[in-house]
Amino acid sequence: MSKKKEKHGHKTNAIRMVEAEGIPYKMYTYDAPDGFLDGVSVAKSLGQDLDRVFKTLVTEGSSREHYVCVIPVAEELDLKKAAKHFGEKKVEMLPSKELTRVTGYVKGGCSPVGMKKLLPTAIDVSASGGETIIVSGGKVGLQMELDPKQLKQVTGAEFVDLTVER
Repeated sequence: MSKKKEKHGHKTNAIRMVEAEGIPYKMYTYDAPDGFLDGVSVAKSLGQDLDRVFKTLVTEGSSREHYVCVIPVAEELDLKKAAKHFGEKKVEMLPSKELTRVTGYVKGGCSPVGMKKLLPTAIDVSASGGETIIVSGGKVGLQMELDPKQLKQVTGAEFVDLTVER
């Protein structure tokens, strides 16, 4: 485990897990005065392109199973595509009030890495081409940049077309 101290408070599960796997990452912090900032605002506050910053969405299938979808912040999750990928009749967004119970994370700080339990995960195929993407570091105000292939590996994810066609 890396002995590198995190400058911004205690390490989150996401940071601990990435370090334990030996995955190189870069951290970013941003201010969220109201406790939550939407993904597009986060990308803008970090001075990053919208297609490099990804949000973590948790869904619930007809079977009551939970699934994680990681998509670009400016995109919309196509629930039908997600349902098809996870083998469900349909999936719906998990209500915000359920998020902490299911993942251990809060809205705006939900990382695809280090949830209470490893949930089936899909990362939008648009991430597969880039060298790095930016996802939540596990709390509001913290983002981490890492190789999408290593994110795929640590979460057991697959690259899938998940977004609504524009």
